[in-house]
Amino acid sequence: MEGPATREFELCLSDGASDDDDDDMPLTLPTDSSHSGSIRKGCDPFAQTQRSKLQHRRARINQQINKEMRMRAGAENLFRATTNSKVKETVALELSFVNSNLQLLKEELEELNSNMEIYQTDSDAISVPMIPLGLKETKEVDFTVPIQDFICEHYGEDSSLYDKEIKELIELRQAMRTPSRNQAGLELLMEYYNQLYYLDQRFFSANRNLGVHFHWYDSLTGVPSSQRSLAFEKGSVLFNIGALYTQMGARQDRSATASIDKAIDAFQRAAGAFHYLKENFSNAPSLDMSAPSLGMLVRLMVAQVQECVFERITITTQDAKFASQLQLAQEAAQVSDVYLLVHQTMTQPLMKDYVPFSWASMVQVKSEHFRALSHYYAAAALCEHTSSSDGEEREKEAEKAFLKFYVNTPSGETLSQILQDPEKRRKLGKAHLRRAVMRHEEALRVHGLCKILRKMDILQDVLCQTHKRSLESYLELDREDDFDETAEAPEIQAHTQQKPDICPPSFSTVQVTDIFQRLGPLSVFCARARWGPTRVIHLQRREGGMGLTLRGDSPVLVAGVVPGGCAEEAGLREGDYIVAVDGQDCKWAKHGEVVHMLKSCSDREVAISVVTLHSHDAQVERKAAMLSHCGDKENARQRLLGGAKGQSSASLLNWNRKKKREGSGVAKKLGSTFSLSFGNIRDTEAMY
Repeated sequence: MEGPATREFELCLSDGASDDDDDDMPLTLPTDSSHSGSIRKGCDPFAQTQRSKLQHRRARINQQINKEMRMRAGAENLFRATTNSKVKETVALELSFVNSNLQLLKEELEELNSNMEIYQTDSDAISVPMIPLGLKETKEVDFTVPIQDFICEHYGEDSSLYDKEIKELIELRQAMRTPSRNQAGLELLMEYYNQLYYLDQRFFSANRNLGVHFHWYDSLTGVPSSQRSLAFEKGSVLFNIGALYTQMGARQDRSATASIDKAIDAFQRAAGAFHYLKENFSNAPSLDMSAPSLGMLVRLMVAQVQECVFERITITTQDAKFASQLQLAQEAAQVSDVYLLVHQTMTQPLMKDYVPFSWASMVQVKSEHFRALSHYYAAAALCEHTSSSDGEEREKEAEKAFLKFYVNTPSGETLSQILQDPEKRRKLGKAHLRRAVMRHEEALRVHGLCKILRKMDILQDVLCQTHKRSLESYLELDREDDFDETAEAPEIQAHTQQKPDICPPSFSTVQVTDIFQRLGPLSVFCARARWGPTRVIHLQRREGGMGLTLRGDSPVLVAGVVPGGCAEEAGLREGDYIVAVDGQDCKWAKHGEVVHMLKSCSDREVAISVVTLHSHDAQVERKAAMLSHCGDKENARQRLLGGAKGQSSASLLNWNRKKKREGSGVAKKLGSTFSLSFGNIRDTEAMY
């Protein structure tokens, strides 16, 4: 048996990365007892919650889009193939109807994707809504026949003995389709994500396809994609992990600092999931998992983190000190800048027609809104600041903060002179308020152009309240004798006290057990290993012993046979692995357990079932990687606790595999056979 906590997972490799680095891998606890199954369950798909109704509508529209696209593909093929002008005219008319239906369906799906209010908090506090992502939809997958056939043909075992494991895998995937919007839902997705590592090792060989198709719908457009690659399945699950984090962040009540911290953590983890996808996937079949789309989502999540940071500072800053108000102004300018960057990304040629118009409008509204807030807080700092003779230290601190406040110093007087002159502070404050009112009005204009945003009452309340506040402050500063034209307020230098962190997924936090562990240790019994058929060797102990040398654990290796001994005469060969003794399975048995079983049969004949490992398909995998038309930089690693490195697993994300370095192969030559590095292995060999 493997060590008490064998850690197996994947290493993210970029160009030039070392193959010797280790990454977080899922914890597996292999046991001899039958697998008890996952305790994590999905939501009831028939529960009539607002969120489930939304997901059901998304699933229905996705199916209709899939149907219309099949009709369009057939009509286009007929249009190209036929030479009859009347048929071409009829097909062209039909294509126009199909394209019209597709456009209507995509607009309906866009409206559902823009339905942000369902994912927002139920609190009465007025705050700007966040942008969450809906989950990718997927069809059911029946693994039964493909896995049964693979077990029979590749492992040479009775597939009916694994009906329980196959059912458990299908139930786990079905539960993964409807995760709850909390930590339990995240753990469910991560459990299935980690389980895919074992599924790949057990049943996905480089020279044979399992024949299972994974169907997923684009998160925003509903366009279906289908692949037989397990990498596509894994990438889609990881995308849903990021999407679920966005929903958890959006639902937080951001009127309290504790909830704001939870929202920050959720959006940072969402950014980490999307960034992980972007760095490790390329040429994805669906646009939502393409590099430009994932880059846009990472920036959007970072911007929402920055917005939460501003809200937390607003709550914790109770005083009206000059330096505190300047800090709020710079934080608001920082939020405006990051949203402006997101909006620029959304308006790029590839993204412009893909991103929902309501998203782009919301991002633009937020950029204008927070730029207006930065000018409002700058005006508040200038107008409320008073010079005091008893606070020289405070004056120096205020002057120092003010000197770093602007991108470019205003022409004319120095900042120190402005700070000491109340009338000059009033005029500069009035200029900032004028800019604030103009920015608020622009935010309201953009808001009014989007039908979906107009339906969001809470957003309109926030924009109207802040606009009214700035306008009232401006009118208070405006005087009848102000004949001079209001100066143009200088640009505020954006600055933040807390930069967002992109938190990569921590897969090892969710412990999983290989569902098909009864097939045996992955070091030998995997899809990429090739071995001969199981042989049953009948041995009768003689005076000189059985004539064999055993080594290692899980499974025990026949390290040598005595020439002329009973083991050699019975057909046992050096390099054989013992998988059963007298019909009792011992693939996971330790060295001492197998020895005890053999010694207990010293007075009678013992039947030993063995297999001979020929090789791992490393050469076949390299050839398949060269022929692969897709790319992926992620490579799998297996690390055994307690000793030397174990098997260097082939990449689960098999769109593109990197060639392993010399010396990192899975097996080492032992005579004419293959031997493995064992975790928890004894250096000594014992003869029996």
